[in-house]
Amino acid sequence: MSKLTEPSRDAEGKTYAEPRRTQRVRIGMSVILCGTDGDKPFEEKSRTITVNANGCLVLLATKVKRGQSLKIVNSQTQEELACTVCFLGESRDGKSEVAFEFSEPAPKFWRIAFPPSDWDPAERKRAGAPKVHTPQTR
Repeated sequence: MSKLTEPSRDAEGKTYAEPRRTQRVRIGMSVILCGTDGDKPFEEKSRTITVNANGCLVLLATKVKRGQSLKIVNSQTQEELACTVCFLGESRDGKSEVAFEFSEPAPKFWRIAFPPSDWDPAERKRAGAPKVHTPQTR
């Protein structure tokens, strides 16, 4: 792995020491996270903020620790995967931003098509945006 000259930034402008391995997609998908809070089992429904082939970012009320192993369930398909807490972020409304990493990449877990790595979200076309027509000169 090569050294970075600048830290990576996510869609919200937060910095990370490691570059993104796969493209993030900002999408709210229903998930269920299962694990233990101390010695008590928990199950919490949540929605993703962003997803990628390696995991996701959610808001979670249950307190978890970085490195903690959990299970994530895609509510739509009922598919489940082992994952690990890899980032703890800001808290709001009694919930904390928590990023999870799958035990191995699983791009098909989300059942969405990921954009190519060179895709620039700032350049995407908006639905219904008028096409610019330039008159041709002769």
